[in-house]
Amino acid sequence: MKKLLIVFAIGLCASTAAQAQIDMNSATKAASTATKAASAAGFDVNSLTKGIMGSLTPSLGLTSKQSPGVSSIVSGFLSQKANILPLMKSNPAAYASKFGSLFSGLKSKLGGVLTAAQMTKFLSLKPKTNSASNVLSNLFY
Repeated sequence: MKKLLIVFAIGLCASTAAQAQIDMNSATKAASTATKAASAAGFDVNSLTKGIMGSLTPSLGLTSKQSPGVSSIVSGFLSQKANILPLMKSNPAAYASKFGSLFSGLKSKLGGVLTAAQMTKFLSLKPKTNSASNVLSNLFY
């Protein structure tokens, strides 16, 4: 009886682990598909992150301890933005709403890494208009 119960428990754990792996693969494929679609539209998360960090690091005076955290936050934000980019043309109101939530999350996360003065400086870097020539536009628009 004990052996049967142990075998059942092991089987249940294996089944749960397999389902978790399937769910993880589905999420990874969805993110990868969104990233590929965004890349095809000229939105490459990795190169944009590098460009943005190239601008933010000197502008904000990021320390060597802050840079990896800010880079990770920016990359995560851009990945999430890539998922909603199709809405920009198909449903601008939905895009604006979702982007507003994403940007609030970005500010909140950056607030945990940046000093108050750096955060104020970050917000002052917002370009007046959405310009393809200004890499920081990808964060603010």
